[in-house]
Amino acid sequence: MSDNAGVRIITRRLHGSHAVVDQAKDLQAALQEGARPLSEDVQDNGLREATGEAALESVGATDFDYLFPELPREGANLLPTDTAQVTLALDALGTAMIDQGDSGRNAPIPPIHTYWGQFVDHDLTAATDNDSPISIQGDSVVVVGPDEVTEQLKNGRNPALNLDSVYGNGPFAPAPSSPKEIVVPYQESDRTKLKIGSLSPAGGAVGVLIPPVADLQRDLPRVEVEVPNGLDLGTPLIGDGRNDENLVVAQLHLAFLRFHNNAVDWVRDHEAERTGVSEVFNRARQLVQWTYQWICVHDYLNTVLTPGTVDEVLASEEGLLKRPFMPLEFSVAAFRFGHSMVRGAYDWNRNFGLGGFFQPVADLDTLFRFTGRGGMAGDPTKLPDNWPAEYDRLVRLDPAFPTRFARPIDTHLADPLKDMVNQVPDTDPAPSPPVADLLKHLARRNLRRGYALSIPTGQAVAARLGLPVLQEQDFADALDQTVFHALEAGGFLSATPLWFYVLAESEVRSNGHALGPVGSRIVAETIIGQIRLDPRSYMNQTAWTPAAGVKLPDGSAVTSIAKFIQFAGFPV
Repeated sequence: MSDNAGVRIITRRLHGSHAVVDQAKDLQAALQEGARPLSEDVQDNGLREATGEAALESVGATDFDYLFPELPREGANLLPTDTAQVTLALDALGTAMIDQGDSGRNAPIPPIHTYWGQFVDHDLTAATDNDSPISIQGDSVVVVGPDEVTEQLKNGRNPALNLDSVYGNGPFAPAPSSPKEIVVPYQESDRTKLKIGSLSPAGGAVGVLIPPVADLQRDLPRVEVEVPNGLDLGTPLIGDGRNDENLVVAQLHLAFLRFHNNAVDWVRDHEAERTGVSEVFNRARQLVQWTYQWICVHDYLNTVLTPGTVDEVLASEEGLLKRPFMPLEFSVAAFRFGHSMVRGAYDWNRNFGLGGFFQPVADLDTLFRFTGRGGMAGDPTKLPDNWPAEYDRLVRLDPAFPTRFARPIDTHLADPLKDMVNQVPDTDPAPSPPVADLLKHLARRNLRRGYALSIPTGQAVAARLGLPVLQEQDFADALDQTVFHALEAGGFLSATPLWFYVLAESEVRSNGHALGPVGSRIVAETIIGQIRLDPRSYMNQTAWTPAAGVKLPDGSAVTSIAKFIQFAGFPV
């Protein structure tokens, strides 16, 4: 029997969208501004009947809280209280971050790490605004005090890096109770394996086929048959609909589905004593989870953080995270560093990449449209067979191909991030144009969010960690003049929004090649802390490493994202 009881399926959540408890006092006003009732957003029948405190308790298994709860309770550690002026200044700073243009530089980080981070974010956190006061909308953001933030804001995800977005409620979950409900599908002929979607075959008529050409099992499982009052065609049948927001993270989610299925085969081949469906499934899932967690620490974090940070946190007897909760300094600020790594276009495959049949790159806008939500630009139920990823272009660095690198971790954001596709929720009435524009502008959205949730300034967090604090001259020397002037005009040189501070710190301390000391410490403490606090994680086994896990055909262990993709069955 699966032990994933209580896992919630995130159905229609979008970055920047709001979900409000159905009994919220200002529900109708929130809906008119683009929010979604929580019962429609997080698939959990208990939410439909819950009221009052019961509603708040049922939103999530874990809380959001501050990593340093004393900081937001002192006004000196926060942005100024003149909300109209600060909101205007934050918008100007966010606009400058994107309008300054591309720095033209790359970081020594493969592009897949950008989207591995997005996948991890979706596995750890699903922020829910329980009432309209916690909002980023309007000409003057309403700043919510820390006690009210922690009371109202709940996490729709269990932050244990347990891949609930992949497994849903497991292979033994009951059938959907309504045509609007999603159940992660498992193969009818073999309940130990996850169902995978097939490509829409064009037979090479619109480009060339992507190796391995005989393998059509390369899309997410999707709704293929229209049912009255049911899910839309193309809806991904996965545990978190955000993983179909863009094609890169969708193809990465696909790799997780396939990795699990191949792990099932590996268990049957190498651990023959495991025979029952439940036993084989649970063992395969365990190996997938442990491999994923190990790679998060030893490949992902070691690649994007200041060298030595991971070893320092692993060596410490006690981390900053004392209980399972989601630190706001992580989810609202530090872990959003990946937004700066996003490219405006990628060397995607041999049709949409260097030497491509159609064009030399796949632009970000198109990668958002070739998803279920984007309508696949044609057949809405399947990904066309000229569009699957060629993962080697995402995982192997090659100086001869600049578009096979992530952008630096800095204060430059790619131009498409000011008008993002698939960000505005489907509501009736639709959000007003100012609200829709805000939700699609990533930098303004992030800055407003941190302000509304009373996130301490970068300087306050750096001082609390005992790390060197960025000085005004550091900003002046490193930042683009357009951004520096916006920072200065807003009064943010000595009281800097934490998200921006983390990006600027990387620019100052590591030339954008890795997070700086403050960002690195917050990210490492949170991710490693969540794994430590999970009694079923690999860290709480007897010195488990991938050497004791699944193996590639050559006998090597799966110790990197590239090898993870390879075990999933894709050439890298």
